[in-house]
Amino acid sequence: MENYGGYFRALRESKQLTLREVEKVTDVSNAYLSQLESGKIKQPSPLTLHKLATFYGVSYEILMEKVGYPMPKKQEREAKTEVNAAHRIGEITEEEEVEILNYLKFIRSRKK
Repeated sequence: MENYGGYFRALRESKQLTLREVEKVTDVSNAYLSQLESGKIKQPSPLTLHKLATFYGVSYEILMEKVGYPMPKKQEREAKTEVNAAHRIGEITEEEEVEILNYLKFIRSRKK
């Protein structure tokens, strides 16, 4: 875990905002934001980090890692996505699987 207070301050200052202006939009108190920027808050909550990531337009995962939360590796996230997709779809026939794969190839070919 690195000293992330300066990072939060730089994000805010890059948008030329005061602590009170950030508070109005994020509902995170300016006192808390000040403590966060000065490094007095050891590990802000994931909810607070999500609010700030959304507001500042930065990656939630990066903020989580900066303050010391363990984040799953990319492969783990992808595997979880595949499992979730399989659960949503349910059982499919071989014919349906072929059709789905063909459609996926079609979609990917349009992006090239």
